[in-house]
Amino acid sequence: MRGLRHYLVPDFSQMTNPKLIVSAMGQAFFSMSLGVGTMLIYGSYIRRDENLPVVGALVTLTDTSVAFLAGLLVLPAIFVAQNLGVTIYTEAGNLIAGPDLIFQVLPALFEGMGATGLLVGFAFFVLMSIAAVTSSISMLEVPVSYAVEQHKVDRVKATWLVGLIIFAISATISLNFDSLFGFVITLTTERAQPLLSMVLCIFAGWVFYRNSILQELKQGSPHVEHGLFWKIWPVYVKFFCPALILLTFAQGL
Repeated sequence: MRGLRHYLVPDFSQMTNPKLIVSAMGQAFFSMSLGVGTMLIYGSYIRRDENLPVVGALVTLTDTSVAFLAGLLVLPAIFVAQNLGVTIYTEAGNLIAGPDLIFQVLPALFEGMGATGLLVGFAFFVLMSIAAVTSSISMLEVPVSYAVEQHKVDRVKATWLVGLIIFAISATISLNFDSLFGFVITLTTERAQPLLSMVLCIFAGWVFYRNSILQELKQGSPHVEHGLFWKIWPVYVKFFCPALILLTFAQGL
């Protein structure tokens, strides 16, 4: 119950904490794979007659729902781990998160569950590995597609080349886990992804022709021009998104 209260009862005093906002924004961008080209890849393979505003809303709703359900599991589990003698707070007094949560708190929790914990822990890390692999496939497609379409490299060769480069970088991080893993996570999710997403908003709002976007949307939603989405989205992406991301990012720094 302590975990559920910590998760579900809001602390409105934190609403103006810039570091918390940046962390939350980084988590949202990471969860939705925004700013790394993944959504561009998924979008490039989608059928032309799909209703893109509806698809976007469904993806966001589904992702947020799964994340919320995961929180209902993880936060109570953290406080159960505390009862087993595991330290769940950092030196700064914040609840432990990130790699320390996955590789320290949860394994200690599984160990405290006895024989059942071995099965649950095994299943957890297998499922996490599957999630990592499937996410890696979509991210691998970004540089592979670029090499194939822009430099006319054979797809098989491009896949092997990019895969080996990523493997070398990943191996370097793994061999220097304590010093590099947290740094890379912070650099990518809290810093690079929001900034890259801001650049994508600027491209979609200011560089990409508005009429071209509208024609693409009309293929799956012929009346989108007269709906609420098209009245809000162009202005939101053109002005509000870049300004809010930049402002929040600057406050975090």
